[in-house]
Amino acid sequence: MNRTALIVLFLLFSLYSFSQKNTDKISILFYNVENLFDTKNNPQTEDDEYTPDGDRHWTSKRLNKKLLNISKVILSASGWDAPAIIALCEIENRNVLEKLLTNTPLKSHPYKIIHKESPDHRGIDVAFLYSPKQFYPIEYNFYPLKDKNGSVIKTREILYVLGVLNETDTLHFFVDHWPSRYGGLLETKELRNSAATLLRQKADDLFEIYNSPKIVILGDFNDQPTDESLKNYLKAKPINQEIANSDLFNLSYNWGNQSTGTLKYHSQWSVFDQIIVSGALLNASSGFVAKPENATILNHPFLFEKDEKYGGLKPKRTYYGYSYLGGFSDHIPVLLQLEKEN
Repeated sequence: MNRTALIVLFLLFSLYSFSQKNTDKISILFYNVENLFDTKNNPQTEDDEYTPDGDRHWTSKRLNKKLLNISKVILSASGWDAPAIIALCEIENRNVLEKLLTNTPLKSHPYKIIHKESPDHRGIDVAFLYSPKQFYPIEYNFYPLKDKNGSVIKTREILYVLGVLNETDTLHFFVDHWPSRYGGLLETKELRNSAATLLRQKADDLFEIYNSPKIVILGDFNDQPTDESLKNYLKAKPINQEIANSDLFNLSYNWGNQSTGTLKYHSQWSVFDQIIVSGALLNASSGFVAKPENATILNHPFLFEKDEKYGGLKPKRTYYGYSYLGGFSDHIPVLLQLEKEN
């Protein structure tokens, strides 16, 4: 056998060993894809600028480019194996999700979709994509945010999904996109506090019904881990204390100490995209377990570009203002890898 053949065999064996070693790892991706709209005008929502005749001249060509970019992020997020679960926000409808899964390289991965139209005034929603080979949904629900009079607020709902992972473990997922800061930080903070209160109630319901439920909360919270919505209302704690099964712990709490984040405004990085889990998922001695070091911000170079004005790097966006750049998103994705305990 010649040297080239030996090298090929060695590489194949290494790849096989690598994949075998990682069969007990499951990857979960959250990504705010920034205005993934189709090109059609919906008269019921404020999507006019994302049409061919709108201010952004949003065409099928530009949509297809964005879909291809998103698929690249998903397929490269977790090494050799695509994520088992993908939570998305800022998608307009099921149509763009189906295009993402059929018109890009993701077509070789048979993901299924959980989604519904939200009451958001812009028509943007959250969604949950899953590999049916790795996750079996048992039930799901969408929880709208309501005001003090019980009226539904025109913003994104909180998506809850209960399912079985790898035929061995039951997990509870929440996907969030809390009200934005548009209109002023102080003017909008009560909306995020209300979203945090609603989410905490739903988590407490699970703690009441189930014995040590394994919960994963993913989202763009439009607040930092230390802001009152997350710290005081959701009560998502840092991991620097005793880990009780019925508490929530923010695995993103210390990301703000790094020189990067999940989005950038002028020279300042922020951590709005976060991963929060129940103590039971951290304490697990069987089934899947979350380890703090396995919750990360993706750092693939193609997600960034040089920040000529403020220095360093910044997310490579689809638009800068109304100028088309053909990039990815103004947010950087976050990833959680769960490991299976024997």
